[in-house]
Amino acid sequence: MMEEEELEFVEELEAVLQLTPDVQLAIEQVFPSQDPLDRADFNAVEYINTLFPTEQSLANIDEVVNKIRLKIRRLDDNIRTVVRGQTNVGQDGRQALEEAQKAIQQFGKIKDIKDKAEKSEQMVKEITRDIKQLDHAKRHLTTSITTLNHLHMLAGGVDSLEAMTRRRQYGEVANLLQGVMNVLEHFHKYMGIPQIRQLSERVKAAQTELGQQILADFEEAFPSQGTKRPGGPSNVLRDACQVANILDPRIKQEIIKKFIKQHLSEYLVLFQENQDVAWLDKIDRRYAWVKRQLVDYEEKYGRMFPREWYMAERIAVEFCHITRTELAKIMRTRAKEIEVKLLLFAIQRTTNFEGFLAKRFSGCTLTDGTLKKLESPPASTNPFLEDEPAAEMEELALEKGDLEQPKKPKAPDNPFHGIVSKCFEPHLYVYIESQDKNLGELIDRFVADFKAQGPPKPNTDEGGAVLPSCADLFVYYKKCMVQCSQLSTGEPMIALTTIFQKYLREYAWKILSGNLPKTTSSSGGLTISSLLKEKEGSEAAKFTLEELGLICSILSTAEYCLATTQQLEEKLKEKVDVSLIERINLTGEMDTFSTVISSSIQLLVQDLDAACDPALTAMSKMQWQNVEHVGDQSPYVTSVILHIKQNVPIIRDNLASTRKYFTQFCIKFANSFIPKFITHLFKCKPISMVGAEQVRSW
Repeated sequence: MMEEEELEFVEELEAVLQLTPDVQLAIEQVFPSQDPLDRADFNAVEYINTLFPTEQSLANIDEVVNKIRLKIRRLDDNIRTVVRGQTNVGQDGRQALEEAQKAIQQFGKIKDIKDKAEKSEQMVKEITRDIKQLDHAKRHLTTSITTLNHLHMLAGGVDSLEAMTRRRQYGEVANLLQGVMNVLEHFHKYMGIPQIRQLSERVKAAQTELGQQILADFEEAFPSQGTKRPGGPSNVLRDACQVANILDPRIKQEIIKKFIKQHLSEYLVLFQENQDVAWLDKIDRRYAWVKRQLVDYEEKYGRMFPREWYMAERIAVEFCHITRTELAKIMRTRAKEIEVKLLLFAIQRTTNFEGFLAKRFSGCTLTDGTLKKLESPPASTNPFLEDEPAAEMEELALEKGDLEQPKKPKAPDNPFHGIVSKCFEPHLYVYIESQDKNLGELIDRFVADFKAQGPPKPNTDEGGAVLPSCADLFVYYKKCMVQCSQLSTGEPMIALTTIFQKYLREYAWKILSGNLPKTTSSSGGLTISSLLKEKEGSEAAKFTLEELGLICSILSTAEYCLATTQQLEEKLKEKVDVSLIERINLTGEMDTFSTVISSSIQLLVQDLDAACDPALTAMSKMQWQNVEHVGDQSPYVTSVILHIKQNVPIIRDNLASTRKYFTQFCIKFANSFIPKFITHLFKCKPISMVGAEQVRSW
């Protein structure tokens, strides 16, 4: 009976646990498993056959049964835990349902509040709609009233403007015209209305009529024909200038042009090309005339024209343009009559006049050129910079970081520089040729003075003396450079640089290299016996004391010229236009002076070297194998030391200011004497032991 009941229970359980395919698929997706017991089509017989495939496998049946029972107990525990966990699910579900219902009720209240807010907003819009309409109406009404007022003002202003124009009431017209134009700006967007467009055309017509009328009044007051001046300015013209400020700028320019042309008409007559006063020797009269005209303008017309027109400056600028053109024309015609003194006189007076204009006027009316800035020269020991101490002190203060030292203000820029003097630049070749001639004569004078006065005396106290002609040459260079840079910073400066290069080379060749003592062939060699007869202090050098001093003086002068030429090159680059800087190159001239220095050092080395040759020759000819005893000092050693003591102190004292070249002399002499001594030493063979001891006894 028990077995039957168990079978029935199993069948009922299988019937209950039979799940649909969809549910079974969902379970497999949620809880995937490879265990055969979890499969829906589980077959107990196949499972047992799998566990016990053979009779021998039945031996471990107890172990398999124990594992299955353990697994059953675990499943029971899991089922029991799940069942217990579901005890409070019903209560939690009811609580969650109640909370959801409360939330639904709150959502309903929020919806009610939102509906009420929308109704309130609609009510406010309905209330403010009328207020907005009233605001728009007020704004439009205000705009209409303002526009009507402007229209009334415009119509009345145009009528008054036309009437005042006919009566030439320029004082009232100036204020009224500006107001009418300001009012008319408000009607730009209404130009499509015929009446507004008609008023605008009437304003333009009134402006045109005013311009023509004012020009006619000025033409009547300042006629172009003749040079007769009116008695003085009128208030009508003064007010007309105020009106011209408001009209088209071309009206103002036409007034200025006619007035300046009439004001300078007398100048064109007085200084015609065929007049004596038009030539360069009377150039002062041109500038004196315009100065009187400027004074006359200030007295008669200074108050007639507005200050912002800068009429006095415009008159001066136009005078400068006319003068530059006229001077260029007359100098082309009479180019053969231009002399250096006359040219420099005219340039000096012109630059002075340009400086006068710079002090009186600002240069704001200049439109045909750029302003040139005056450059401050750098600090230098160059003699041709001595006339510019203020710039030197400022540069030195900057280099030393001396910020406490008071600095002089820089010279203001001259916007009028070259406005007239530019016309002289094509004729500066006369000045360049003159400087070429003067420098040639200066070099010839230096040569003659050197021959007449002889070489400078050697200086044993303060070092070799620099030839005074060197300083004179560079002082003259300074004068020429400064003068030419004031005349032009263009091609004339390049031409002057070429002249400088030419005479720097000539100075190096004629004054320095040309006066170096010439070496002579050596006379008969000295012997040991003759050396023994020499008294201490006897002269064995080929150059005399004066010749050694001359060589050192030429060396010091060449060094001075080398350093000063480098400074001259830097200064020329500062003075010349930026586009021409690359054409300034004095490297060749500096190399020439370096060659003079090398030649001087070589002469000093050759002289001392030649003085030591006889002693070395005597040393090599002596029979050293016959020497029987060692003496105190060999005669040839005494001779070499004597010549070194005679020459080296003199050279050292005369090159005290150029110690590096004295060092070069010593190095070159050592490099020349030591190999020669070694060569003569090899010529002393055969030599005995005693002779060798005597040779090495210095």
